[in-house]
Amino acid sequence: AHFTRAMTDSGRTIDLGDLPGIKVDKHSTGGVGDKTSLVIAPLVAACGVVVPMMSGRGLGHTGGTLDKLEAIPGFRVGLSVDEFRTVLRTVGTAMISQTPEVAPADKKLYALRDVTGTVESIPLITASILSKKLAEGISALVMDVKCGSGAFMKTHDDARKLAESLVRVGSANGLKIEAVITDMESPLGREVGNFNEVREAVEILRGNTEGRLAELSILLAAKMLKLAGMVADDDAGIARIHGVIADGSGLRKFHQLVEAQGGGVAAMEQAFAAEPPFRKRIVAERSGFVIRLDAELVGRAAVALGAGRRRAEDDVDARAGITIAASNGDHVAIGQPLFTIFASSDAGFAEAETLLRQAVTFGDGPPIPRPLILETIAS
Repeated sequence: AHFTRAMTDSGRTIDLGDLPGIKVDKHSTGGVGDKTSLVIAPLVAACGVVVPMMSGRGLGHTGGTLDKLEAIPGFRVGLSVDEFRTVLRTVGTAMISQTPEVAPADKKLYALRDVTGTVESIPLITASILSKKLAEGISALVMDVKCGSGAFMKTHDDARKLAESLVRVGSANGLKIEAVITDMESPLGREVGNFNEVREAVEILRGNTEGRLAELSILLAAKMLKLAGMVADDDAGIARIHGVIADGSGLRKFHQLVEAQGGGVAAMEQAFAAEPPFRKRIVAERSGFVIRLDAELVGRAAVALGAGRRRAEDDVDARAGITIAASNGDHVAIGQPLFTIFASSDAGFAEAETLLRQAVTFGDGPPIPRPLILETIAS
């Protein structure tokens, strides 16, 4: 806890005391197809809670919120602290990259972890995450700790250790914090990429609340309302979130956010309708139930297409991605589509198809459903 506070105090901390109410953020430990932040931030802000979000980029098989946002024409994530405060005051939420002044010790220590074999050290992961969150001026935090093949923590045991550490250290530093351990054995939602994930998030804001992506987004948003003191419990929060989806205020808030950070809503909508230059359908070569869809392999296929990075300095193709036609539990016949892949170039199509075929395991009967929420840990 003292180490985390020292990392926080290594740079500038943002004072949001002049903005009303408790400031609440949500942070995910990273996964494949996880675009919940794009759904959650406008929904919670539409309920009157200030939501500052300092997000990261994708690296390896996991995607990054900033890459998704930058796929929106004109959207700026590199706001100054003053611009960040202005957007929070006018919109109620802002989504930016880490500024150089915030927790500079984190960057030094991250580089040191990479060369000393301590990337997986839970105390160092805890301090890295929480130092940035404490510096951004929040009072409460909901942590989504992913668990499974597409997550950093592959086992429930490791995910629990990290979640407990985050809750313990966050509480010791004055944060109201709750951690949810969630399934990342399969991708979250039907889209993996950048721009196509934005489109899927917007569909939820428009009222399409079927599926695990919407279920998780709404639950995490409800927990944020609870920590902010807006509702008494998760059920009341879920009802409130459904209300701002139904009346359109969540979608309007997202449009306000896009425009406040330099993006164009009309340009975004036009881009939604545009076809990517290269597209290919991957069809089933046998019939049966999909009993496993390996999230890590799907994530690696997205990287092969250009939707992610193998190295931090790699460019990202905003239009590259994967649409999942057959997910866990679905039955397919020979010749039915499993995936559609697309990009600005077909250079990575062969590698992506190989990985995606490896990602699918077929069976003669449906799999036992894996729960979305594995555990909740509160202070």
